[in-house]
Amino acid sequence: MIRYSLRCDKGHVFESWFQSSSAYESQVRRKLVSCPQCDSVKVEKAIMAPQIVGKKGRGRAPEPAAAEPAATNLPAETASANSPTPLLMAQERELRAKLKELRDHIVKTADNVGERFPEQARAMHYGDIEHRPIYGEASPTEAKALIEEGIEVAPLPVLPDDRN
Repeated sequence: MIRYSLRCDKGHVFESWFQSSSAYESQVRRKLVSCPQCDSVKVEKAIMAPQIVGKKGRGRAPEPAAAEPAATNLPAETASANSPTPLLMAQERELRAKLKELRDHIVKTADNVGERFPEQARAMHYGDIEHRPIYGEASPTEAKALIEEGIEVAPLPVLPDDRN
């Protein structure tokens, strides 16, 4: 996952996560990326500092400093007024916490059946074995086949921190 600092054509600055740089480019081309403040789809990457974590600090990297107003080519008052709002960052933290809570609940209360997930889900759906909460692994093709059979499946939430 890649976090980009973005700016709309009206000067609003915001952040968003993308699977890859090509996913960002594709979504911008298809006008799927919009400013949360004004809904403008004319967005571009803003200047941002890279996050580098040394071997000693492998926990969490500190949040990057906001871009300097001079680097944005906007007056100082406008640049500071358009920086990411604490409310958006708080909402993002809250959403991540809820997704982590959901995933942790599923892992705690359901049986991990691993690669046998498609077979176990089918057996429960058709009444061959008793229903119980399960999770496991399925390829995209297997998951699609389950859905086409009317078997309800959903991926476990994955957070950006899980991929590091």
